[in-house]
Amino acid sequence: MQSIFKVNRIALVTGASAGIGLELSRALAPKLGALILVARRLERLEQAAEELKSRFPALNIAIHAADLSEPEAVVELLRQLQAGRVEVDVLVNNAGLGESGLFERSSWTRIQQIVEVNIVALLRLSHHFLPGMIGRGHGAILNVGSGAGYAAMPNAAVYTASKHFVRAFTESLRAQLAGTGVTVSEAAPGPVESEFDRVAGIEEGATPGQSIFRITAQECAADIVRRFERGSPVIFPGRNYHWLMKVQPLMPRRLVATQVTQAARKVRSQRAA
Repeated sequence: MQSIFKVNRIALVTGASAGIGLELSRALAPKLGALILVARRLERLEQAAEELKSRFPALNIAIHAADLSEPEAVVELLRQLQAGRVEVDVLVNNAGLGESGLFERSSWTRIQQIVEVNIVALLRLSHHFLPGMIGRGHGAILNVGSGAGYAAMPNAAVYTASKHFVRAFTESLRAQLAGTGVTVSEAAPGPVESEFDRVAGIEEGATPGQSIFRITAQECAADIVRRFERGSPVIFPGRNYHWLMKVQPLMPRRLVATQVTQAARKVRSQRAA
């Protein structure tokens, strides 16, 4: 199968200043002509751009500091890109926010931020760039979901729901775009060593028994880009995790529901202690 990067040379990556987003940018850089990095922290973006430019002198790099949890910031980002007549061939919707706690105890502000970043910003950017891709007859969108989009997590109800949305949206959009020349893929990582857990408030060691599936952000990004380049519809990065997710649908639904309920009771008892 022909590499999608043969005709798609300009990529935009959100959440590009750290973790999987930064590693995705590093993995994509040698395959592109231009890379647009988007994240909240300008200093981190400047460091990433400087590093990538030193490694890939021919690569054109632009950075945009934007907090995607704020709708006005997304509008301003798109305005700036449109003013510069930027045509994006590859859109990587990587930015995401997580949580750890009981739904009724979560602040409404945090819930809104998760929805704005994980769902609304992803939709807005896809809706903005997709017509141009279709018009040119080529393009690619990578939506970074999560293994949570294939499960239930009692300590992260809103985050889990947002990743179920990413899963359904990506699958539906891919079907809609068949024959247009535009590829749409979902990456659904499992446990990854990054700062995501810390930002989400997840304590170290909060996911016991998952060490066999945990991989580095670099390993995760390399696997994602390799399979995305081939146009894979769903990507479960990491060998052990890939096979886990392949056999997961074979588990009886009733058994899964029982396990989730037991985990939920444990979470509530711990929070009450």
